[in-house]
Amino acid sequence: MGMNNYFQDNYNANSSRICGIENRRTKVRGIIPTIFNKKGLILVLLTALVSGFSIFINSIGVREFDSSIFTFLKNSLVAAMLFAVILAAGNFSELKALKIKQWLQLALIGLIGGSIPFLLYFKGLQMATGAVSGFIHKTMFLYVAVFALIFLKEKITKGVFIGVSLLMLGNYLLLKPDFNLSSGHILIFIAVLFWAAEATFAKHILNEMSGNIVAFGRMFFGSLFILIFLSAAGKISLIERLSLTHYMWIGLTSLFLLLYVVSFYNGLKYVKVTTAACILSLGQPITLILSFIFNGKSLTLVQAVGILLIVAGVISAAWLAGILSYIGNFKFVGAEENGRN
Repeated sequence: MGMNNYFQDNYNANSSRICGIENRRTKVRGIIPTIFNKKGLILVLLTALVSGFSIFINSIGVREFDSSIFTFLKNSLVAAMLFAVILAAGNFSELKALKIKQWLQLALIGLIGGSIPFLLYFKGLQMATGAVSGFIHKTMFLYVAVFALIFLKEKITKGVFIGVSLLMLGNYLLLKPDFNLSSGHILIFIAVLFWAAEATFAKHILNEMSGNIVAFGRMFFGSLFILIFLSAAGKISLIERLSLTHYMWIGLTSLFLLLYVVSFYNGLKYVKVTTAACILSLGQPITLILSFIFNGKSLTLVQAVGILLIVAGVISAAWLAGILSYIGNFKFVGAEENGRN
């Protein structure tokens, strides 16, 4: 009888051990889709890709434009296209059901994200020169991380801390700013703070609204606020001077902006805002590579290192925790199987 209990106990122990290993195997297999196939991450990665191309195209199309006119017409067209997207995606019932508080929230998104920062940013670009402007703009993820920590209680994980550090260093090597600051740079910095605040607030209201609705609010109300500015500044008449070529550029850049806002806000709904902001940093290397290709310039070793650091920073911020979990479970399964043998 004692011998039977001994064998029964060993059998139960081995069975539990085998089940534990199989559970670990299942967890390891499940981590990979979680790391790389999460809907929100894919959408924000698409946003970064669109951003890289969009910035390059905008740098060409905005030439000889009044920046405020260009922004107003582009944002207005995107707002109209987003309304069509809302109808096609079946979000119109959600739009009609919005409460006054939610309309005010969308108006605030339009104010702090779709109007004021655009006007400040482009005015700052006219006043400032050099790589400092680009560097200031590309540090938005840092301010988003601070706002998210304070207002959304998002923890700054080890992956985010390492990622932000690598992104800062990578952008510095990529752009090599001289830090000779001017009043134009201050305007750009304020614009970036507005955009960081907007992304943080958008993450908050996305708990109750779809990404398409929030994107529409940003572009629709942003256009209205810019229209008020143009009227006050006496610039409305400048629209009459635009040529067919100007409208073609507005149409092209509007398509990229539409893809940007739809992918970003729908992706932001499912990921932390700090992670999303870090991923958007991939847009800068894409823009730079396009500039090198079409302008015939060569990439320096320092800039190449900067690009690699940016990529590493994004991977750390978005996937380090998942990768470490995968490695930990993989080692556990391997050790257990070695123990069985």
